[in-house]
Amino acid sequence: MAAADQRLQEIVLDERTLVRRSPDVEQERKVAIYDLLRENVFSPVSEAPGPFDLRLSIEDNRLIFDIHSVEGAPIHIFGLALGPFRRIIKEYLMVCDSYYDAIKTESPVKIEAIDMGRRGLHTDAAELLIQRLTGKVGIDLETSRRLFTLICVLHIRG
Repeated sequence: MAAADQRLQEIVLDERTLVRRSPDVEQERKVAIYDLLRENVFSPVSEAPGPFDLRLSIEDNRLIFDIHSVEGAPIHIFGLALGPFRRIIKEYLMVCDSYYDAIKTESPVKIEAIDMGRRGLHTDAAELLIQRLTGKVGIDLETSRRLFTLICVLHIRG
């Protein structure tokens, strides 16, 4: 199996958990999925041949990863407790709100400062996700950053 096959080909978010999305959140979702599908590393420990389809959902305070082959055969389904992510998701979403407000009225210097904080939290969250996926799925930092964005989209309850 070639390493190039250890990637996601499709990603679907469970729309049942999405109440509503602002235009900013919808744009973040679209960009994250586009970038993720364009370039990613996703290697389940099952060593199943890729590429893979992934359905992300939230059930009973757990983030569910439902991995299938591109033919639709189930490969692996598992959940991650959301508890370790709650604080950083909350902080990240608050900083994102500040950023979206700032780009309407603030100076470029203030916008850049907020964006630096936002990127720092994003990287911290991506590193946490990599740690939490150890023993289940191997991913790189950029894949993890994009997956974290999608986790935040799923986490928004309206």
